Amino acid sequence: MARIVSFTFNPFMENTYVVYDESGSCIIVDPGCYTPAEQRELSGFIEKQGLQPAFLVNTHCHVDHVLGNRFVADTWKVPLVMHEGEIPVLHRVAEYVGDFGMHYDPSPEPEQFLDEGDVFRFGNTEMDVLCTPGHSPASICLYAKKDGFIVSGDVLFYDSIGRTDLPGGDYDTLITSIREKLLPLPDDVKVYAGHMQPTTIGRERRFNPFLNGTYV
Repeated sequence: MARIVSFTFNPFMENTYVVYDESGSCIIVDPGCYTPAEQRELSGFIEKQGLQPAFLVNTHCHVDHVLGNRFVADTWKVPLVMHEGEIPVLHRVAEYVGDFGMHYDPSPEPEQFLDEGDVFRFGNTEMDVLCTPGHSPASICLYAKKDGFIVSGDVLFYDSIGRTDLPGGDYDTLITSIREKLLPLPDDVKVYAGHMQPTTIGRERRFNPFLNGTYV
């Protein structure tokens, strides 16, 4: 059975996830660890639990989700996995990260790509890949069907959705992604988003103002 643990990192308050199972294998999703203290927090958890990272995964490649890519790749010698359509987004980070007054150790290049319909496997865990563009050109979500949760990146939040005013973003595309890929999932599927607290598909279907017609 897969378990998921979150860490909130960097000035953007981004959620980094470690997903692991009884085999001891794990993946690190969207590592936003920026400071040495944040890096120690992530590595300390992995070491304490006796986990062996197998992959580094980016749901999308905005700056707040990739600040720790180099640290994770160098520390555990794991390949970066993402959607091929996010490569331009990843490459642009170095161009604008200085605008935030931040330093950035450039991310490694991806070694494996994920696309709609793929089943991503590590240890004893399987996660379905859902392509959900709109917040960024080629965002993906990872759905652990047997374990009842989804890692949604910046697609769907508690009472909100991802912003669409960044390059490659599009509001109508994002809403379509959510309605066609996420809302058909069972009500009790827990949603672990790139920011804020977890939620469920059922809750967002009923109360999210962007999805129930109450947003003004």
